[in-house]
Amino acid sequence: MPKYILIIGACGQIGTELTLALREKYGNDQVIASDIREGNDELMQSGPFEILDATNYDNLEEVIAYYDISEIYLMAAMLSATAEKFPMRAWNLNMNTLFNVLNLAKEKKVDKIFWPSSIAVFGPNTPKEDTPQNTIMEPSTVYGISKQSGERWCEYYFNKFNVDVRSIRYPGLISWKTMPGGGTTDYAVEIYHKALSKGSYTCFLKEDTKLPMMFMDDAIRATLQIMEAPENEIKERSSYNLAAMSFTPKEMAENIKAVIPEFKIDYEPDFRQAIADSWPSSIDDSNAQKDWKWKAEFDLQKTTETMLENLKNRV
Repeated sequence: MPKYILIIGACGQIGTELTLALREKYGNDQVIASDIREGNDELMQSGPFEILDATNYDNLEEVIAYYDISEIYLMAAMLSATAEKFPMRAWNLNMNTLFNVLNLAKEKKVDKIFWPSSIAVFGPNTPKEDTPQNTIMEPSTVYGISKQSGERWCEYYFNKFNVDVRSIRYPGLISWKTMPGGGTTDYAVEIYHKALSKGSYTCFLKEDTKLPMMFMDDAIRATLQIMEAPENEIKERSSYNLAAMSFTPKEMAENIKAVIPEFKIDYEPDFRQAIADSWPSSIDDSNAQKDWKWKAEFDLQKTTETMLENLKNRV
């Protein structure tokens, strides 16, 4: 069991739910949430919180020393769609935070790191179907370039300095608890909100754009699972492929219509279409299944039912 855990970027889409899951597992006081801004009431009231800019090495080192942190989950990042608008800010945030954490681990100030990668590491020349663990990448977005670079640095720090850093390539993530933060797969969350509030949705991707997706509960479970696995079971020290389901906006809309028959969708593709077109449509995650027994639990139908049921209760 870790001594104390620090979540960097705890107020984001993944960070919020990950913080609460870790607090439930290890105890509220064992898990220190941090971000550059405060989060929602549930997060803020459930345990310790620090305002922290993780691009500042000294501030980060101070928080780690104060709380005697043994594990870090680095969830702070600028996502794909937003990063295209602010490329240098995205590079600075995505890379400098990673270097700070890796160097603190190199100096033996923390024992273990989780750093998320993404399907954005893949590019237009990557095999689209059942994208393998090791394949051509050539990302064409700022976000993807930073994530591919991060994977190489994680593997380098493991090989050179024995830093225990673990990573998974998240697909698009779907959650009813938190809103997404500027990604190319955000439609898959927005669509449920609009289905309930307006009965219609205008999608920013084409109807036949098939992308790998995952319900947030699976993503959190995978994150905890890879961090709990014995060190010798983690064979990929760049990042693991992770998969659950793949579908198109049209297929998602049909699933919603099965519950809300009057739901209507139309399509107005924007700049995010080009990003989506450069990504895989399905992922081969057999290495994760083999090495640390990963298996997804949510398919599209179960995701739709869970999203609509929980969002309905919030209205």
